[in-house]
Amino acid sequence: MAGMRRRTPDLLLSALGWLGFQAVMLWTIVFLAGVVVPRTVDGPVRIATGPAIAVDLALLLLFAVQHSVMARRPVKAWLGRWVPERLERTTFVLATDVCLVLLLALWQPWDGEVWHVDGVAAVLLWSLYAAGWLLAVVSTNAIDQLELTGLRQAGWTRPRNAGPEELKVDGLYAVVRHPLMTGLLVAFWVTPQMTAPHLLFAAAATGYILLGVHFEERDLRRTFGSAYDDYAGRVPALIPGLVVRRSVLR
Repeated sequence: MAGMRRRTPDLLLSALGWLGFQAVMLWTIVFLAGVVVPRTVDGPVRIATGPAIAVDLALLLLFAVQHSVMARRPVKAWLGRWVPERLERTTFVLATDVCLVLLLALWQPWDGEVWHVDGVAAVLLWSLYAAGWLLAVVSTNAIDQLELTGLRQAGWTRPRNAGPEELKVDGLYAVVRHPLMTGLLVAFWVTPQMTAPHLLFAAAATGYILLGVHFEERDLRRTFGSAYDDYAGRVPALIPGLVVRRSVLR
């Protein structure tokens, strides 16, 4: 009983992180689609263009810094002095939830339209938008959402059997190496109405995704060596059918 009482706060905190993850994802979907919520990526305009861009850039930078800094090993080691290992991922998820809530709640749109389509083209784009989010959601489950959101580490389910890490090359990973990022890129860019603030959001998110993929690829090559090089030679990183040989980039 004493052990269960000690675990209860961990379980509740990790559940809060998971619920926040789900809520923020749903909020982002409707925020970018411009439906349901009163404030979206496109409007309404509340302040002048210059200050709006400055606020939005600051919010995007806050998320990027938090997500990058907390993923670094020295920062993890520093946090480990106060946060138990079982709650390390939960702490990261909660901090990410807070930064995304601030981004969505304080986002400042401004006037400016890049493109706008109606009719069949709009229906096709909305279908692709939904498909992008579906791919992103399915991908989180493919890489173990329980572990991604910290539930497994906090004790909601049994930890996975310890053993050498395996390179995942089947399922979605046989089509692209980073299906989660592919889904997010589609969701960020595909819209019947691309406004200037939406374009800023999509461009900044794309830059961060590409940077993150670069560092993840570096870590994967360190872990799996030539096996990952062979895999990368067969399967594109983000765009199905597009494989860039490393020799070409040298």
